[in-house]
Amino acid sequence: MNPNQPVGQQPQQRPPATAPLIPNASVRPIGMQGPPGAGGFRPQGPLVQMGQRPQMNPQQPAQFRPQQPMQPQINRNPLSPTMQQARPLMQNSNQQFAPQQLQSGPVRPVVGAGPPVGMTSPLIQQQQQQLQQQQYAGPQSGPTGPGGPMSSIVSPTGPNPIASISPQQAGVPPVGAAPRPVAAGRRAYPTAPQQPQQQQQIGGQPGFQQQQMQQQQMQQNPMMGNPYQQQGQAPNMVAPMGQQQQQQQQQQFMQPASVPQFGGARPPQFGAAQNSMQSQQPGYATQQGFDQPQQPVYGAQLQNGQPQQSMMNQGQMGGLQNGMQNMNMGQNQRNPAAPTAVNLLQKAPSVTELETMTPPPNMSAQMSVSQSPHSICPPVYKRCTMNAIPQTQAILTKSKIPLGLILTPYRSLQPGEEPVPVVNPPQIVRCRRCRTYINPWVQFVEQGTRWKCNMCFLTNEVPAFFDWDSEARQQVDRMKRPELTHSVVEYIAPQEYMVRPPQPVILLFVIDVSYAAVQSGMVDAVSKTLLECLDDFPNSDGRTKVGFIAVDHSLHFFNLNSTNSEPQMLVMPDIEDAFLPSPDGLLASLTESRVVIEKLLAGLPGMFRGTTSSQNCLGRALQSANTMIKAIGGKIILFQSSLPNLSEASLKMREDPKVLGTPKEVSLLQPQNAFYKGFAVDCSRAHVSVDLFAFNSQYLDLATLSSLAKVTGGSNYYYPTFNPSNAQDLAKLSTELHNYFSRPLALEAVLRVRASKGLKMSRFHGNFFLRSTDLLALPTVNPDNSYAIEMEIQDALPSAVACFQTALLHTSSSGERRIRVLTLTIPVTDSYGDLFTGADQYAIATLLSKKGVEKCITSNLDSARDEMISRLTDLIGAYKAAFTSSGQNSMLILPENLKLLPLLMMSTLKHIAFRTSGIIPSDVRTFAQALMCVYPTEAYLPSIHPRFWAIHSMDSSCGELDDATGRVIFPPVLNLSSEKLERHGLYLLENGSDIFFWVGRGIAPELCQLVFGVPSYDGIVFGKNALPQLSNDWSKRVHNLVSNIKQLRTLMMTTCPNVYIVKEDSDPNLRMLFLSQLMEDKLDSGNSYPLFLGYVREKMAKPASMF
Repeated sequence: MNPNQPVGQQPQQRPPATAPLIPNASVRPIGMQGPPGAGGFRPQGPLVQMGQRPQMNPQQPAQFRPQQPMQPQINRNPLSPTMQQARPLMQNSNQQFAPQQLQSGPVRPVVGAGPPVGMTSPLIQQQQQQLQQQQYAGPQSGPTGPGGPMSSIVSPTGPNPIASISPQQAGVPPVGAAPRPVAAGRRAYPTAPQQPQQQQQIGGQPGFQQQQMQQQQMQQNPMMGNPYQQQGQAPNMVAPMGQQQQQQQQQQFMQPASVPQFGGARPPQFGAAQNSMQSQQPGYATQQGFDQPQQPVYGAQLQNGQPQQSMMNQGQMGGLQNGMQNMNMGQNQRNPAAPTAVNLLQKAPSVTELETMTPPPNMSAQMSVSQSPHSICPPVYKRCTMNAIPQTQAILTKSKIPLGLILTPYRSLQPGEEPVPVVNPPQIVRCRRCRTYINPWVQFVEQGTRWKCNMCFLTNEVPAFFDWDSEARQQVDRMKRPELTHSVVEYIAPQEYMVRPPQPVILLFVIDVSYAAVQSGMVDAVSKTLLECLDDFPNSDGRTKVGFIAVDHSLHFFNLNSTNSEPQMLVMPDIEDAFLPSPDGLLASLTESRVVIEKLLAGLPGMFRGTTSSQNCLGRALQSANTMIKAIGGKIILFQSSLPNLSEASLKMREDPKVLGTPKEVSLLQPQNAFYKGFAVDCSRAHVSVDLFAFNSQYLDLATLSSLAKVTGGSNYYYPTFNPSNAQDLAKLSTELHNYFSRPLALEAVLRVRASKGLKMSRFHGNFFLRSTDLLALPTVNPDNSYAIEMEIQDALPSAVACFQTALLHTSSSGERRIRVLTLTIPVTDSYGDLFTGADQYAIATLLSKKGVEKCITSNLDSARDEMISRLTDLIGAYKAAFTSSGQNSMLILPENLKLLPLLMMSTLKHIAFRTSGIIPSDVRTFAQALMCVYPTEAYLPSIHPRFWAIHSMDSSCGELDDATGRVIFPPVLNLSSEKLERHGLYLLENGSDIFFWVGRGIAPELCQLVFGVPSYDGIVFGKNALPQLSNDWSKRVHNLVSNIKQLRTLMMTTCPNVYIVKEDSDPNLRMLFLSQLMEDKLDSGNSYPLFLGYVREKMAKPASMF
């Protein structure tokens, strides 16, 4: 055998007559490389690299040579139904043939080989057409094709007698015929049932009785070797698809101690390209017709010697099975396809990959029913921590990878993104059993008249309007319907989805007018900004209503009736027995009372300019506000600047700098008054949400007040250093309020998550009220908020694909009742290699951070930090246990797609929400944790790992718009380390909430003049300052970078970052604020990145009982 010659062209040789046969030898499985018909079969195993053939030692004893059992193996490459209908005929292993006997007599077709010369069976012609369609044109390289090693095994004296025999006579069932009962060790055909046919003798070929005896022996002893296997060449056998299962695999893969395992080429990695030296597999997973037989289920088991029936009877999607095998899903666990390993200790992390945040590929759009590229759910809407779901809970537990979803169902669109398609069908098509909405991953059966649910596998009727337009009276293509082409779609709900008419938009403002609020400038700034934002209020249907309540030691209501020329203020001094002073006029139409509302906002600061009241009865104001709108529902927008100190909702000053950074700090992070959470639950039942805007540099007890937004699905906004005399602070408030009112708004919403059979939602994280085990109550849906869901596997997943569908029933700001549906599909596997290769490090870090926030509140900061480190070490340990050898115990190894997970976890621990420090105020930490609970992955990453650029060295294209994408071009990102800072450099850093310019002492005077408009370093003014807009190219490009960052963060999280200029020798506090963003450096008690990796390695080396 020539090792350099392609496998499919190796000359076929017979084993010598003296070579003993070991019928009971156990061997490793033999897989196929290359297209069917190429004869390219190669052994698989860890001893031979991909694309190489094992070198056989002719002096090696025969018992150490790989023997191939005749029992069918697991098919790792999808085959067409025609290829599966062929079956190898086995000959007597004790019979020896001389080489010249191979040239006489007719020959039986060999499975996996090219068609014998002269064969004109329709099945063979169909096979040839399929191979040509998969771009395998040219001369056949298979064993019996022209040029193949078996091309000479044809009778030279005449035509092949097999050519005149029908497929039924040759033992091959016709297309569409019923499958015959299959005995143990024989191949099952994916066809409909039919009566078994007795195999006929072909042309009186000698040795046929011995072949039948050999088949019986192979059925009794599946480990018997193949007598036709040649020395150094893998047998020519194709494994059946969808019939072998773990019980049969274990029998084949276990080897006696005296027979060593034989290595082979490692199977291709999940989601990775194959070796260029290998023949590429054609895509045999073509879409089946409505009446075509379905493929047998992936991974079906053999029980009692009989193949298990195809799980298509249980609802398995046959069209998706071939795609799973194309992606190498479910490879055997004893020889998993190890992902590409990365030693974390060898080099610095590659932070450029954080710019894309792309999860590993999971499904191909060609596997959907419409084959639309929009069938794949965008990760910005929904992403899973695992892009290959384990089949059982035991596999999930052993992998140590958390299983969860990150949902952002109502996110704001970024520039250039397509809107969600809106559908208004005559009927919303749903499954009768599980109520799943029809989606691109269902399957049509019975000539397309019914569709099979991809959740519970029940078949449902297809409505007539899918194929017929009754208004235009013409046929339509169902595959162009948005329900079947898009994974994210929005329905206009009919009347049966409403318990009452859609509510109008109700905005009720509760404004603190105490002495502290007036003196801080908050009342004046808020009033002016609201006056500017009136045109941004959602009022497309003209039904929006607005109301105002001012709060100090009394309650101040305002009658805004359109018949009044001026607003009327109604004061309620008796807060113990508060009531609504007027039956109407407190909620006024924005359209009809626009003039009165404008006058109120213009005169509100002057009404309370001379107040001396330092008291605040926030609790009574909230109760009155709920009474005003609970019959309708809506939003309570709270602007608070002082600590409530009246009624049962009063709060005490409990900030103690001595307990900051200690285990007792957890008491400051927990609510001190149960009134606010109970009030929020009542609001949630009435479809009322609360959004909090907090303005105060002193203690405000956000740990208690933030529960208002957490339970009602609202949001928290915090301005601790607000100064109305600073133009940046006013611009920040104005920008955020403009976006707050102009963004999409969803009211009286409920969110439900459905999953495939066997999956269960265990825990939820975010701002909502959990109404049932899988139903979230959301009085309003904030586009900035995301929701995290932890899941567990109750029962083994019965199908090759797991589906997750989220339905958001809501009322839009335009007054329409709508349903937004998001469908995500993920392949199911039992291979640890697939699990680790498909893990999403960004979603994992996002989920662990939300779990850490909850741990902080219920336990303490140290417990939360230890929990996150333990989850990281467990994951690394599970990977090393599955894929590394004993010589790699001292290394920190993770797959390529998880190599940044330690960096993300270390950065999370250094975030304000988790950092161990005695100088972080409790309100600041609480606000950071509140944001962490609702951050989507796209906002979470820059908040824990800021983006860092060198401005002084950027080229001329940076800061300009890219013509291809329409986005601003940024310089290459840098690692967050002080080693990147140069004395003459100018750097830009943004963390989602702030923008920093670091100016080195040795900056060039020319650059100072171009960017800052001053001649030298000494003239630069540090602090919270906006950059001057100068008429030069450098200034314009730098402003483009800053403007792009502000626009992105405002649309994503309604946060307009402030700009800070930090000089190398500027204020120490400001300088430390910037340096604390360099996550790879040592900070306070936090280690640098190399030291953190060393700590993780040290903790993994200790026994579990030591920590």
